Amino acid sequence: MFYTHGCCGLELVKATMVEEIINSGNKPKNKTTRPRPVYLWNVLDVQKWLRRHCSDYYQLYHEKFLHHDITGRVLLRINENILLRLGVDNEQHRMDIWREIMKLHLKTDMLEIRELERRNNMNFD
Repeated sequence: MFYTHGCCGLELVKATMVEEIINSGNKPKNKTTRPRPVYLWNVLDVQKWLRRHCSDYYQLYHEKFLHHDITGRVLLRINENILLRLGVDNEQHRMDIWREIMKLHLKTDMLEIRELERRNNMNFD
């Protein structure tokens, strides 16, 4: 469910509905499918992440992320100073977005560790 603020909320809901219809396709869902690593994300994947995890700030900053071609690899390297240079002038917004980036970083690291453990266990079986 998406919560929207301001005059552009309807566009966000419409875009989300279109995205869900397009992505719902006839692809079977497989439980063993692993998420694509963040460092392979393109600009649109980052936009989707920004919309989902920084929804309060999406309308304010999504164009800045687009303008600077922020990919997953770049996103994982962003810190508060880089957010400031990107144009995120509000300190609270910077801290909140950076916190979400750090959570993503931790999640990515955990997934990589699990994958390494899985591969290591396969080698010993």
